[in-house]
Amino acid sequence: MSDDTTAPRFRSDVTVDLVRSAATDSDVIWAARVSTAGEQSLEALQQEPEKSSGLINFLMRDRHGTPFEHNSMTFFISAPIFVFREFHRHRSGWSYNEESGRYRELQPVFYVPAEERKLVQQGRPGRYEFVDGTPEQYKTVRSSMEAAYVEAYQRYQEMLAAGVAREVARAVLPVGLYSSMYATCNARSLMHFLSLRTKRENAAVPSFPQREIEMVAERMEEQWAELMPLTRAAFEKHGRVAP
Repeated sequence: MSDDTTAPRFRSDVTVDLVRSAATDSDVIWAARVSTAGEQSLEALQQEPEKSSGLINFLMRDRHGTPFEHNSMTFFISAPIFVFREFHRHRSGWSYNEESGRYRELQPVFYVPAEERKLVQQGRPGRYEFVDGTPEQYKTVRSSMEAAYVEAYQRYQEMLAAGVAREVARAVLPVGLYSSMYATCNARSLMHFLSLRTKRENAAVPSFPQREIEMVAERMEEQWAELMPLTRAAFEKHGRVAP
């Protein structure tokens, strides 16, 4: 496999880019005010910031969720396939379009954990924790993954060269292969995702996400916080529970 286009590449990171948005704190305000002010709710856009913050905190605290749905964010995400399989469990308020191994030749980009990724699971389900691995364990993980990836991609290329359909040949590829997708959501659905896919000490409901999907969630939260800082602050203040 001397061709640079088919030589496997190994990554330990994820890509999360906000490519389109129509999401501001004011979207929450006018959506909430319509219940009492009708069409005059548009005037709420001119309110003082402290009043907007107070209303958003009230909505978050008392779990009035629908005002947080009148916005939209689209992210481009590149991550291992196993991350997307967890991601697609989030259905309400989400839309996905992922690259297809039926219609394009999949590129040899594969995931290997970074050295800071905790490798060893201790305890029982529901109470387990992850701790650092030894240098020897990390070396074993990396060498085993890279060898398996190289072998799998060689077999994939052999089948394609023999005229086998892409949709058949792709079956040999592992879930550590990187895929890409567009994911569109609103703030309410994103908050629900973040409540389950990030681990925070101040969370009212503990969560124990796999680190790789948490990496995606952290990047999404950073970009959302720039769009809707009052909403994100209220989410944080009230225990990171989606309204």
